[in-house]
Amino acid sequence: MRVNRIVASSMVLLALSLGGTAQAQMLINGAGSTFGYPIYSKWFDAYAKIDPSVQFNYQSIGSGGGIMMLRNQTVDIGASDAPLSDAQIAQMPSAVLHFPSVMGAVVVMCNLPEVKQKIRLTGAVIADIYLGKVVKWSDTEITSLNPGITFPDEPIVTVHRSDGSGTTFIFADYLSKVSPEWAKVVGKGTSLKWPVGLGGKGSEGVTGLVQQTPGAVGYVELTYALSNKIPYFEIKNHDGNWIDASLGGVTAAAAGAAANMPADFRVSIVDAPGAQAYPISSFTWLLIYKNQSDKVKGTAIVKFLKWALTDGQQYASPLNYAPLPRAVIDKELNQVNEIVIPAS
Repeated sequence: MRVNRIVASSMVLLALSLGGTAQAQMLINGAGSTFGYPIYSKWFDAYAKIDPSVQFNYQSIGSGGGIMMLRNQTVDIGASDAPLSDAQIAQMPSAVLHFPSVMGAVVVMCNLPEVKQKIRLTGAVIADIYLGKVVKWSDTEITSLNPGITFPDEPIVTVHRSDGSGTTFIFADYLSKVSPEWAKVVGKGTSLKWPVGLGGKGSEGVTGLVQQTPGAVGYVELTYALSNKIPYFEIKNHDGNWIDASLGGVTAAAAGAAANMPADFRVSIVDAPGAQAYPISSFTWLLIYKNQSDKVKGTAIVKFLKWALTDGQQYASPLNYAPLPRAVIDKELNQVNEIVIPAS
């Protein structure tokens, strides 16, 4: 009888121990944006120290993959640099809320070591390069914008994302606004039918291809270009000014959107008006189901979102993102309260 009591007590202790371990190791899965990966990685690491009961697993697979995994309900959080389209929203099993997390810049970088000066290009010329119409560095469309710079008579090799990518969406959204031909022939989306060029998987893949390919150009998030010390172009903005990518330029691009943010937070800030606005700027979004299926996990996600939108913003600038405008944060915090947590 005593043995049975010892065995029963041991089983209770084991159950309690396993329960405590499960709680201590509660895992929140996320996937998607490579644009946002550097700050999400920082956030997840910092938040796990604040609340050790929560651990995060994030797959930097591109916005298209993140949206697909959220739709299939294999992750708790999707991350995308493109807001969901009406068609994508209709495909989701239940309502999805968009939460802008930070803002960032997409730059067009190049591998042209013989040119030491900063190269200037307009959006229209960038579109023509990716359309395969401007094919050499010595073409007049480039040289006329850069007097005093001697360009090599070498071919331009365009590099693009091969995976479903929110960075592609931002880039193509911009080109569609500044080039009627691009809008008609290619358009915008997370995946495109590219007229020319090489494809690289993820921002890392595009960066690697540009580094390895003489004469290459590629689009990537500002933080990737800076961390890999790859030069990128100054671009003429909506108001006709030459603008280098910077956090101030991204903030300037968002100024109008912050004041007129739509209720669902689906907004584009590429080619935004403003003297100092950087033209290829964007919010990036965390995508969360409005109706959570698990009380404990849903509660943890809500707490994390509130932290990311407030204290978490301090990590943005050191990683070359622009923090969210206060007006946008206040609207998002109200939306956090719309997330429905089950009673049990």
